[in-house]
Amino acid sequence: MSGNQREWSDMSILKLSGGLKDAYRGSDVARRVRDFNDWTTRAAGDNAGDEYDHAATVKEYYDLCGELMVYGWGESLHFAPLSPTESIEESKVRHQRLMIDKLDLREGMSVIDVGCGLGGPMRRVVSEGGVRVLGVNNNELQLEKAKALNAEAGIADMVDYLACSFMDMDAIADDTFDRGYAIESTCHAPDKAGAFAEIYRTLKPGALLWGQEMCLTDIFDPDNERHQVIKQELKHGIALNEIATMSEVNAALEAAGFEVLEGIDRGVVAEGTLTTPWYKPMDGRHGTLGNAFRQTPLGRKTIEIASRLAELVRIFPKGSADVIELLDRTANAYVAGGKTGIFTPLYCFLARKPG
Repeated sequence: MSGNQREWSDMSILKLSGGLKDAYRGSDVARRVRDFNDWTTRAAGDNAGDEYDHAATVKEYYDLCGELMVYGWGESLHFAPLSPTESIEESKVRHQRLMIDKLDLREGMSVIDVGCGLGGPMRRVVSEGGVRVLGVNNNELQLEKAKALNAEAGIADMVDYLACSFMDMDAIADDTFDRGYAIESTCHAPDKAGAFAEIYRTLKPGALLWGQEMCLTDIFDPDNERHQVIKQELKHGIALNEIATMSEVNAALEAAGFEVLEGIDRGVVAEGTLTTPWYKPMDGRHGTLGNAFRQTPLGRKTIEIASRLAELVRIFPKGSADVIELLDRTANAYVAGGKTGIFTPLYCFLARKPG
């Protein structure tokens, strides 16, 4: 058996099979993928303002893709500045520790995790920061997994959960939290300024907020047809209602009342450094990053073919391969956005609520 084949089998195909069956729960996955692929058309329709619900699209995106995203990228579903001397997981740990340092977390603080996903960063924040965290997420499947993983990690008593949209967190009183963070979550907001205003309301005066946004860079040219095609592919595949520029993110923060202390595109590879382009794992092998064959173009195609075979023998739910095809298309859009320099998933800001 080749190393690539071992990676597919050793990962525990039965565990992935069980996860997919739990996630899809007997639904018509192929139809759901077709409906998802039509979301941008519905959003642009004549009556989109009255009928289209982007929060529902984002929820469906994670319902469909979440299990396979974990398989391909790990429990911390976010990008990080990469180094050829590290694995992707090691880079994500380093990035999470940077956030913990920037937030100046201290034992006993209360922290809100806006769009907590499966709680990968949360587990590090709790264990290394000594803080209590509230995880906010409108996706029940992800919250169920986060609870189970937090229990396994021994931090169940340090985490609370709230199932709701971060656009409307009425269950949380004003001025509740000492710190907050939102990692690749508010990029999905239908109204970014509204999302930041709601987060602002929940933070205490003087509280710090760390955010990581997916943004267009200054290289993006709205009159460039190629740039526009890549932008639309990114919006489609990641379920982004719009892709803001970094200055637009800052303006939305300031409109909500925040003082922006720092805003850096941490995906930029500075000349003379050892950092690796953030999109490189999805483009091909590179140093220790190459350990994850499944993330490469060949790996993704191999898994798609294998999953179609797995569907035939009912190991995977019917339609799983369509989801993998969607994720492959999105990965190609990420690479195109990174190579042209028009897109970054690593605009990281630190903001403060005056107080």
